[in-house]
Amino acid sequence: MNIKTRLFHPYLPPHKSAFLWGPRKVGKSYWIQRHLPDAIVIDFLKTDVFADYIARPSLLRERYADTDKRIVIDEIQMVPDILNEVHYLIENKGISFLLTGSSPRKLRRGHANLLGGRAWRYTMGPLSYLEVEDFDLETVMLTGLLPAHLTSLDPKQDLRAYVADYLKEEIVAEAVVQNIPAFSEFLRIAAITSGELLNYTNVAREAGVSAKVVRNYFQILEDTLLGFRLSPWRKSTDRRLVETEKFYLFDIGVANYLCGRMPSVQTPEFGKSFEHFILMELKAYQAYRNPELLLYYWRTSTNLEVDFILGDMEVAVEIKSSQRVHETDTKALLALAASHTVKRLLLVSLESEPKKFDNGVECLPWEMFLQMLWAGEIVS
Repeated sequence: MNIKTRLFHPYLPPHKSAFLWGPRKVGKSYWIQRHLPDAIVIDFLKTDVFADYIARPSLLRERYADTDKRIVIDEIQMVPDILNEVHYLIENKGISFLLTGSSPRKLRRGHANLLGGRAWRYTMGPLSYLEVEDFDLETVMLTGLLPAHLTSLDPKQDLRAYVADYLKEEIVAEAVVQNIPAFSEFLRIAAITSGELLNYTNVAREAGVSAKVVRNYFQILEDTLLGFRLSPWRKSTDRRLVETEKFYLFDIGVANYLCGRMPSVQTPEFGKSFEHFILMELKAYQAYRNPELLLYYWRTSTNLEVDFILGDMEVAVEIKSSQRVHETDTKALLALAASHTVKRLLLVSLESEPKKFDNGVECLPWEMFLQMLWAGEIVS
């Protein structure tokens, strides 16, 4: 599989600055090389560059106060104090910046100058379906969609190194947690339970730490962009609805590696990963095309569940990893429609052709669904 042009196209006028966040290895640096070839790039991963600026952040002003080029500062979180110089140059010299990093956590914790609205914010995620040539679903379940892992000759080894680098650089280096073995075990359990209802008590018991510590660990995953929450639909007076959030890791490959899962078609593990994959496509569409799009799930106390609600009940989406779906698979969608006004009911599966049941549920092959999504034909 080869990588095509990224769908990430942020609107960035010549005199506007922005932060660009994204987990490690999503392709931020490569994107900058391709799309901002004339920019001045200051990369704090280079030891000598980092040493210069951590000792004297004022070097930024001394060297570039008169430039008319955009300045890119890569791994901005490594030198938080430089943001005061960035602030000055934006205000007094009209210089525009693109400030990139793996997460804003360190800047927030250190009360760094986040420029008070003077810089827009963008986030880059893993690759999406439309960015991969000759897309092979089953392979992607194992490699994930980080560019370096997707094209790797040994993705398992790269995934192992990725997790180790995350623990070393994001967790140990910043002294975020003291008990690294416990956090490593928590990562494994978080991967196993990715996509399930958040239960801090159960995870704490498995990880051997307190529920309070587990809450903090989940927050760390969110702050470092390695995970996110999916909220339940709450705009209802029905007390039978579940109101617990779900938690997902940011990449299918990372999740499956952490819990030792090797999903193949027609296994329960594949179904869980397939749902995760579709959600990541929805998240990418939200980030790149429609930041106002709201995503929820819907579930009753009797365990009837619809995987995704898009917008204000505009579209309900149920995911089935089977190659043949039947009307019995629409039970949850119909239960939802009986209690809410839903504009469109969709069942997304591995079937090869679309069809529509007499009850009004549309059945779409997953590739057709994603093509329609990115074309703006599912939600605008």
